[in-house]
Amino acid sequence: MSDRTNTAPNDLRAFWMPFTANRQFKNAPRMLASADKMHYTTTDGRQILDGVAGLWCVNAGHNQPRIVEAIRQQVGELDYAPAFQMGHPKAFELANRLVDMAPQHIEHAFFTNSGSESVDTALKIAIAYHRARGEGTRTRLIGRERGYHGVNFGGISVGGIVTNRKHFGTMLGGVDHLPHTHLPDLNSYTKGQPEHGAHLADELERIVALHDPSTIAAVIVEPVAGSTGVLIPPKGYLEKLREITTKHGILLIFDEVITGFGRLGAPFASDYYGVKPDMMTTAKGLTNGVIPMGAVLTTAEIYDAFMTGPDNMIELFHGYTYSGNPIASAAGLATLETYKEEGIFENAAEMAPYWEEALHSLKGLPNVIDIRNTGLIGGVELQPIEGAPTKRAFGKFLKAYEKGIFVRTTGDTIAMSPPLIINKEQIDQLIGTLAEVLKDED
Repeated sequence: MSDRTNTAPNDLRAFWMPFTANRQFKNAPRMLASADKMHYTTTDGRQILDGVAGLWCVNAGHNQPRIVEAIRQQVGELDYAPAFQMGHPKAFELANRLVDMAPQHIEHAFFTNSGSESVDTALKIAIAYHRARGEGTRTRLIGRERGYHGVNFGGISVGGIVTNRKHFGTMLGGVDHLPHTHLPDLNSYTKGQPEHGAHLADELERIVALHDPSTIAAVIVEPVAGSTGVLIPPKGYLEKLREITTKHGILLIFDEVITGFGRLGAPFASDYYGVKPDMMTTAKGLTNGVIPMGAVLTTAEIYDAFMTGPDNMIELFHGYTYSGNPIASAAGLATLETYKEEGIFENAAEMAPYWEEALHSLKGLPNVIDIRNTGLIGGVELQPIEGAPTKRAFGKFLKAYEKGIFVRTTGDTIAMSPPLIINKEQIDQLIGTLAEVLKDED
């Protein structure tokens, strides 16, 4: 690996950084220069243990040789090919590999470039599917409070994180929301799935009665809500959603952008929880975060509904310039191969119990009011500073970085989702250092 230290830019003004306190960052930049396996190296040469897999995406760890080499070869062989009326072999091969990995009822993949695009694609497919079947009245979409489904207008409309919505005017019409499942009075410090909250799925029956099922196209939820603070589905909750949507002919979409590709120790949350959605949105771990790519995975029933009429006609008027991009496809194939050959999902499953116990050892530390976990995901919720929401967690994030670990904050929750190659010693380092940060009272 080349030496990329001491290469910080001398002018930070031009880049308007996403989801960032720009003024704070530019006053005290945190610059990453290189990465390998479980660690980043900063521009001043410090090693930072990656506790969030980049941004929930580097599941196989950084600088995986198989992925690096696949991209290197592909860029010199076929750099770009259009997906409109043309094709290239690797996109078809990757779609086949994804379908083989996915739950048995999933048979098709539509490529996008991000989780946000995957969500909007799935929502459009859902509405168009019902129209293709002669049920064009089904246009309503149901999301969930505290849900995160990316940042495009479809995603923020069905999403339920207020700060992601309030600045951007009118959302999509015809959208309603289920209640969130966060019940701290009943479920605090639960290990894995909470006992209480399955009844919240019954609210879907009320929404269906309010709008009439003949107007509802789809329900979209994250099996595990990550960006809202790590909310784990109560026992029986996802099963109830599946039962109610099936009863009323409504499509169920699982947003697996975070939970896909081994995060829970299984290929997908659908496998882990044993609940079969009609569509799954993916991205992040699909290419190990190396290059943008997403995919919507669907049943044959959905795909076949469009395959009617003259065979020279376009069936779905939707897609992206970079759908199935050759370099992204090569990265995706190498990523899936890495997961398989390195036993990465199996390691995640093996580490999950140790992770759970380490995480819950933080109970009782100053200002810790809840801990939530599943698979290799963890959330540590802190008591907010009165009148200054998010400030406490952000302060802990900065101190954690100073002490050599990288965590993420959402509201006043510290969220962690390390690369799935993590071992027990690295878990001890990550959680032990976080404990030191939490003990240092504000």
